[in-house]
Amino acid sequence: MSIGADLVDLTTGMRGSDAEGGAPPGATGAVSGWRRTALTFAQNRLALVGVALLLLIVLFSFVGPLVYHTDQVRTNFAQADLAPGTDGHPLGTDSSGYDVLGRLMAGGQTSLIVGFAAAALAALVGSIYGAIAGFAGKAADTVLMRFVDGCLSIPQLLVVIILATIFIPSRFSLVIVIAAISWFPTARLVRGEALRIVRLDYVEASKSAGSRGRWILFRHILPNSIGVIVVSATFQVATAILLVASLSFLGLGIPPPAASWGGMLSTGLQYIYDGYWWMIYPAGLLIVLTIMACNFIGDGLRDAFEARLQRR
Repeated sequence: MSIGADLVDLTTGMRGSDAEGGAPPGATGAVSGWRRTALTFAQNRLALVGVALLLLIVLFSFVGPLVYHTDQVRTNFAQADLAPGTDGHPLGTDSSGYDVLGRLMAGGQTSLIVGFAAAALAALVGSIYGAIAGFAGKAADTVLMRFVDGCLSIPQLLVVIILATIFIPSRFSLVIVIAAISWFPTARLVRGEALRIVRLDYVEASKSAGSRGRWILFRHILPNSIGVIVVSATFQVATAILLVASLSFLGLGIPPPAASWGGMLSTGLQYIYDGYWWMIYPAGLLIVLTIMACNFIGDGLRDAFEARLQRR
């Protein structure tokens, strides 16, 4: 999955006239503006459904194991391939004897931690890179963005597979690998915002007053690009979770006994013709629901920030 048209729409929806950013961060009415943005988001039913879904999945993954105790480290072949409801296993067991329900909880922890951490790191790197490109001037901007365009032309999954075979699989290495190839769309979006912001009156006044580039970058450009950054990061979470699942499905994820939804799906497909549906569909359903939730939230945030700019 790529960020796609949802993020491309931000470049038009979140640009406005120069008057939009005519006041520096902290100006009168900023709090009420954010409050109206939150209210607009709250009026989006799909966005609220996404928040509820994501919250339930987070609770299932991190609070569930505190209530439903299972052993996800040691195999138990005597309990392998049990049907749902057998011997106290609500969703049965897999081919190694692991409780499937407990396995889904453990796999959710891996997918969510890696997904959110990779998205946050990608948003951080992409935001700073894009802000620098938009502020540095035409020559530097051309060089920096041609590098981004070249990287975006390479298939994302191919690069992830190559990097995943080089580094030892772990949560940390997956975060680094996924973030390393996911920050380019954010950089392009923030660069577009930076090109608009640097032309505003208060930025020109700050330059005339002798403010350093670092001050302008972190005091004016990045704070006024927060809408683009937040929406981009939300979609990046969905992309990162799908990449984690893809790598695990291909056998390049975190090795057993660590669990992941993609790894469970890959293992379950070996028994697709044997009727062991509980090894396949629950993990696939959780992947789909998580990605849908992130996309619903991203759509809601995008619409809320667009409405805020239109009001301004």
